[in-house]
Amino acid sequence: MPRSVKNEMNTVLMEAGLDAETAEAVVEIDGLMQKWRRRAQKRELGQRALVHLKIELDLAQLDVLFAIAGPMDPAEAPGETMVATVAERVNIDPSRASRLVSDMVDQGYARRAVSQADARRTIIELTERGQAVVEAVRAYKFLVMGDFLGEWSAEDLTLFVPLLKRFGTWMDSIDPASEKHADEIAALAEGIARAGVQEPA
Repeated sequence: MPRSVKNEMNTVLMEAGLDAETAEAVVEIDGLMQKWRRRAQKRELGQRALVHLKIELDLAQLDVLFAIAGPMDPAEAPGETMVATVAERVNIDPSRASRLVSDMVDQGYARRAVSQADARRTIIELTERGQAVVEAVRAYKFLVMGDFLGEWSAEDLTLFVPLLKRFGTWMDSIDPASEKHADEIAALAEGIARAGVQEPA
């Protein structure tokens, strides 16, 4: 971020009542997150996993297999997986989810089954082959991350993990923060409106 822009953002934050240290941290963290987001959008790790593990699938198909497998977090009850569930988890259109699921069924990575809760409902499950892919890619990711974090001290990890969990909830405060800074946000909106108005000749 250019220094002039950084200084401007620091000024906005400090005028809103944040101290200099917090303002500096916000700007620096945002820059890091933008870099992280760009790399995540390229899907570097997923691409490398497919190549190194010799998996003849594309990333969209891999995403569907992980969606069928369900969340790892024990706090999230996986339940039964249907095409609509896959669409929701991958954040894609149901018709595209249906096509991708059909591809995975045709290639032997997934199968259709009858719901135990409702015999009229069709659910999607991983086959042994599909489960092997999910587990291998997950292990690949953990090995890479584990190698990186293995160089950290126990003290660093003890501090980092709880702080990362805490930071991961920051977007939950969007509404309260928007209300708190309503005047500042309104002023920013007015600035945009003024920027679009041509000066009289």
